[in-house]
Amino acid sequence: MSKLLVKPSGTAGRVVDVTPESAGWTYVGFALHKLKPGESVSGGEAGRESCLVLVSGKAAISAGESDFGSVGRRMSPFDGKPSSVYVPAGMEWRVTAETDLELAVCTAPGTAGARPPRLIGEDDNTQEVRGRGNNVRHVTNILPETAEADGLLVVEVVTPAGNTSSYPPHKHDADDLPRESSLEETYYHRLNPPQGFAFQRVYTDADASGRRELDEAMAVEDGDVTLVPKGYHPCATIHGYDLYYLNVMAGPKRTWRFHNAPEHEWLLKP
Repeated sequence: MSKLLVKPSGTAGRVVDVTPESAGWTYVGFALHKLKPGESVSGGEAGRESCLVLVSGKAAISAGESDFGSVGRRMSPFDGKPSSVYVPAGMEWRVTAETDLELAVCTAPGTAGARPPRLIGEDDNTQEVRGRGNNVRHVTNILPETAEADGLLVVEVVTPAGNTSSYPPHKHDADDLPRESSLEETYYHRLNPPQGFAFQRVYTDADASGRRELDEAMAVEDGDVTLVPKGYHPCATIHGYDLYYLNVMAGPKRTWRFHNAPEHEWLLKP
C-alpha cells in the first residue's frame, strides 16, 4: 500500500490521526472522529490553530469562553454546506455529539491570542463551480485565504460520478511567490454510495532521464485520507459514485498559488 494512503483505523472514536510527525512534514495535521449521540471529544494544542468541520451530524461546540450551542444541519457531506468552528492556537475546545457525528479536526501552526474563536456557519461558506464537461466539480470554501487564520486553508469539493477533479494536474510545492506557493495538503475522501472507489495520483515532474522523484497511484475508498507532500495530485471518480473530499492545506505562507502541469495546460483553453 502506498505510504501516502492512510486508512481509517476503525469505525468509532478517532479513526484517522495524521500529524506532522506521522506524515513526515511540517505544517498540516488532520484527525477524523466518529461519535455517537452524547459522546464528546476535546482538544487544543499550544502553537497550533484548529478548524473543526462537521462533515456530517449536529453537535454542541465550545471553545475557550465561547459557547456556540448546537451547530450543524446536514446529515451527509453530499447534502448542503458544512458548519465549522475556527479555534485559535492554544485554546481548548470541546465537541459533544447530538446525532451521529463525523468531525474533522484540521490543524496548522498558529499564534496564541491572534484572534477570537468563531463559528463558520453554512451561510458563511462561499460556493463555486469549477471546470466544464466531465471535469466539473462543486467547491465550498470553508477557510479560504480571504478569511482570517494564521496558516490553515480548508475547502470541500464534491465531484460528480465519472468526473475528474484537481485537474488538469497542478502542484503547489515551491516557495516561489507570486508564481507558486509551498503548501502541504491532505485529502479526506468520501464516496456516495459508500461502496464505491476513486483514484488519485501524486507525482512530481520527470527529470531528464524520465524518472520521477515521487509517483504514486492510489485507489481510494470511503473514509481514506491521502497525503500530498509535493507534486501534482489529480483525482478521478468512477461511474455511479460521487466523490467528496475535504482539503486541508498549510505552508510557510498562507496563500494558494499553483503551477499547472505544462503538458496538460491545453485543457484549460476555451
